[in-house]
Amino acid sequence: MTLRRLAGALGSAFVGLATLAAVGQIAHADVKLPRVFGSHMVLQRDIPLNVWGWDSPNQAVTVDIAGQHVSATANAQGEWKLKLAALKLGAPLTMTITGSSTVKFEDVAVGEVWLCSGQSNMEMGIGMALNAQAEIAAANYPEIRLLMVPNRFTAQPMNDFEYNPNGHEGVWKPCSPQSVAEGGWGGFSASAFYFARELQKELKVPVGLIDADWGGTDIQTWTPPVGFAQVPAIAERHERGQYSDSKSAQYQSRIAEVLKSYEDWLTKTKQAAADQKLGPALPAFPQELTPPTDVQQSTALFNGMINPLIPFGIRGAIWYQGESNLGEGKLYTERMKALIGGWRQVWGEGAFPFYYVQVAPYNYGPNAVETEPEFWAAQTDAMLIPNTGMVVTNDIGNPADIHPKNKQEVGRRLALWALAKTYGKSNVVHEGPTYKSFRADGNRMIISFVNVGGGLKSRDGQPLSNFEIIDAIEGGFVKATAQIEGTTVVLTAPDVKNPVAVRFAWHMLAEPNLSNAEGLPANSFRAGEVPKRDVLSLHVPEVKSYALVYDLDLSKLAHDIKYDVDNHQQVTKPFDRVAYCLELTGRDGVTQFVYTSMDAFSDDAAKIGIPTIASGGRFQLNVSHLNVYSNVQAIAAGQNLAGGNIEFWPDNYAQTNGAKVPNASNERFDFGDEPNDPRDGYGSMQVHNHDAKQTLFAINHWLAGGGADLGIGSQTHDEPDWTFAANASSFITKRLRVFVHYKQ
Repeated sequence: MTLRRLAGALGSAFVGLATLAAVGQIAHADVKLPRVFGSHMVLQRDIPLNVWGWDSPNQAVTVDIAGQHVSATANAQGEWKLKLAALKLGAPLTMTITGSSTVKFEDVAVGEVWLCSGQSNMEMGIGMALNAQAEIAAANYPEIRLLMVPNRFTAQPMNDFEYNPNGHEGVWKPCSPQSVAEGGWGGFSASAFYFARELQKELKVPVGLIDADWGGTDIQTWTPPVGFAQVPAIAERHERGQYSDSKSAQYQSRIAEVLKSYEDWLTKTKQAAADQKLGPALPAFPQELTPPTDVQQSTALFNGMINPLIPFGIRGAIWYQGESNLGEGKLYTERMKALIGGWRQVWGEGAFPFYYVQVAPYNYGPNAVETEPEFWAAQTDAMLIPNTGMVVTNDIGNPADIHPKNKQEVGRRLALWALAKTYGKSNVVHEGPTYKSFRADGNRMIISFVNVGGGLKSRDGQPLSNFEIIDAIEGGFVKATAQIEGTTVVLTAPDVKNPVAVRFAWHMLAEPNLSNAEGLPANSFRAGEVPKRDVLSLHVPEVKSYALVYDLDLSKLAHDIKYDVDNHQQVTKPFDRVAYCLELTGRDGVTQFVYTSMDAFSDDAAKIGIPTIASGGRFQLNVSHLNVYSNVQAIAAGQNLAGGNIEFWPDNYAQTNGAKVPNASNERFDFGDEPNDPRDGYGSMQVHNHDAKQTLFAINHWLAGGGADLGIGSQTHDEPDWTFAANASSFITKRLRVFVHYKQ
């Protein structure tokens, strides 16, 4: 936790009635403006500007600036608001506000104002970024003005932010080596500063930055209620949020119900006391009506840090956030729609520019290999929102550091978007190569790109990396050789004769080297249909004479198994054989399978599936006439094998080979284990070939869901039967099918 976060958390702990009282502004004996106004501020040029504040009720207030003399009268609550005509660039100005008293703001600039928000990569100060000492020493840019909003989360939208008495936050400051290094997590936002530095250099106008960010926060806490309401996929957030808004009809209706319940309780309790009896329990106060006690609750940071800025004139916003929402995949696109649409609606300036940074490659752990690419895709899809743009960072990250230090390039790339799209600089290349289409040409796949600038190239001079293709018939995704041909990249791989799908940089650690001549990297993508192959029809001829009993997507593993297909009640004829097929597709797209059939070990179809307590299946025995088919080389395939045994039970189990299974160990979990208490325990569903000293497949610990044990063949280390592997979530797809063969 940074010092800013700690201070914000302590300051935000006092919510509830005090927060509600702060929403309405108490009438003042002096004229007062919100702290977003101040000396050294930048006012947005070329748009009408809102100025607002408080004074005594019915007090006339006048604002004088650049020859304008505009007046308003405070209402009964002491609130006043007026609008200035658009200001043009000019010499430093003085703004004078006259009401019950007089306030003057000196050294006011007119230029470009940008809101800078997000989580820790936006919060990360210049002092924590690359070449910090030299950059701070050179940061003498008086035409760049800095405002750092103090961290604060609240239950209700606040009309002003707090002043930090140490002077580092809550006031406008010209950029200097001292001011850029003050406060925050290493000073002012590095990404924002380098963005402004590029703009100021190119536009030659003052640039104002409003830094409102908080490390580790998710996007929901920055989103206004109206944003949630705009997006059907997450509209329930808006509905829930209404219950924490004391002004909403939902809150008023619900609180009336609560008060009535307390009145009823009080009446009954008084009567019980009079009768010398115990009274009823006090009704609990509804959780949905309580103010937020956590920074991550929806709208909490919008209320405390963004609403106090509205409707101060801005040109647009830059955003650097996503790590805290990483596991949400496509839902993040909807969250971006809510954030951007919500901010635009409450600001009332139309579809102002919104440019954001893609999260960089980082090692989030073995179960998140494709989680980050899925998130990149969601961030990419957010560019379909009008007047948005995304900076790709897969070449300037650090997979070992979630806070990569090269914020100079992040800021520069954000500025390229603004210069090209907001300020109309037609000669600025602002985006790297972007996937357009693909086509197959025999064993070649040809990928077309747009945004190639001066041409496609390898940024490091090495062969192009991180392209993968998959064949229509066999195998998974394999590394492809890639050659640039004009605005296309041609892909081939020795084992792919009929390529049907491609993916690029589809790994959390991917740092691809395809770029345009201007050095902007290509974004990750995937295209084409990954073939859905039926391994049984391709490789197991005998299954044609078997009937399907169970089919289960193993991502649904749980204590109580609910099969996708459950035909066991339709098995009304005697059967003489039972068969199992387990398919596992890894993160590389390769599907492994094993099919094994055996003489029936039970005449009850309910007991041949996953052996839960409910199924009643509990077996440890040898099975006869084992047939095995598999594409895993280590598996001892064949027909009519003699060494089969099964270990099916819902119990815990121990390494002891109590059943005297040939070749089994007493010290390791293998193909000769022994069930023990509790009966409803870890759980084992394993088929073995003890003659070959191997596990054919294992499905263990199904009650752990994504932490279950799955495996084909023997594990090469630790426990060969996959006990304690906890690897189920590492597979993209996982499927179990169970069959029977009816007696002839």
